[in-house]
Amino acid sequence: MTILEQLKQMSVLVADTGDIEAIKKYQPQDATTNPSLLLKAADIPEYAPYLEQAKAWAAQQDIGSAQQLDCAVDKLAVDLGAEILKTIPGRISTEIDATFSFDTAATIERAKIIVDLYEQVGVDKQRVLIKIASTWEGIQAAEVLEKQGINCNLTLLFGFHQAVACADAGVTLISPFVGRVLDWYKKTTGQDYAPAEEPGVLSVKQIYNYYKYHGYKTIVMGASFRNIGEIMELAGCDNLTISPQLMEELGNQSGELSRKLDPNNIQAVDKQPFEENAFRWAHNEDAMATEKLAEGIRNFAKDLNTLKQRLKS
Repeated sequence: MTILEQLKQMSVLVADTGDIEAIKKYQPQDATTNPSLLLKAADIPEYAPYLEQAKAWAAQQDIGSAQQLDCAVDKLAVDLGAEILKTIPGRISTEIDATFSFDTAATIERAKIIVDLYEQVGVDKQRVLIKIASTWEGIQAAEVLEKQGINCNLTLLFGFHQAVACADAGVTLISPFVGRVLDWYKKTTGQDYAPAEEPGVLSVKQIYNYYKYHGYKTIVMGASFRNIGEIMELAGCDNLTISPQLMEELGNQSGELSRKLDPNNIQAVDKQPFEENAFRWAHNEDAMATEKLAEGIRNFAKDLNTLKQRLKS
């Protein structure tokens, strides 16, 4: 068996792409998209009809031109998400506009719009995860949405305090970013790290252990990988979202894969609640999480704006 085949027996694999052909090739359980991935998908010639369809639909809405662009982006994300769902048995993650990352009410409103758009094309909301940045405001929005039956994927998660707050809010799934954590530490320290010693890998292991010990149902989905060594070090994590390029590498590797994360092999750890003041202080004290969260929001907002301009032309 290949490493990829063995990994599928230990973790739920999630395609980190908007490329439907790649998803068909590797047959993951779920898939996840974000503004950057949608922008890449928009460059695929076969996807041109989806852009035109989203533009035409938005133009029919009785709203201002700026709002029409927002609607076009949401429609594009939903139509591509619905198409992806035809090729996978599980769920699709669709991201909220990053500019709402510090606006709880706007996040809730936009999430409901996206879910409604999915339902209009025949997709049950249980097959959709709404991706929200792991800011304090985003976590509060997710708590409200979860209570209303809308499942959430809290993304751009870098710090332990974010993970704890998400679990306490009862979110369905979190996406701790492994590779971006590594990027920060390599840049800051000038050091190279073996996969087993990478700060991002160790962070996911810490979160996984904490969740399992305290009985949280929130799914831990390792994300943002730079190499297959990171992925192999997290074999057994609930979910792993992986790019097509790294799935190909895993599919070309043979040998025995050892399970690294196991709910039956965890260590005792004290519970650490993070109310708002404690959360904000912990975030302030974590330079890596502070910088990478802000950078991620800016980059997603930038790519979203580029996508809007593409839809505007």
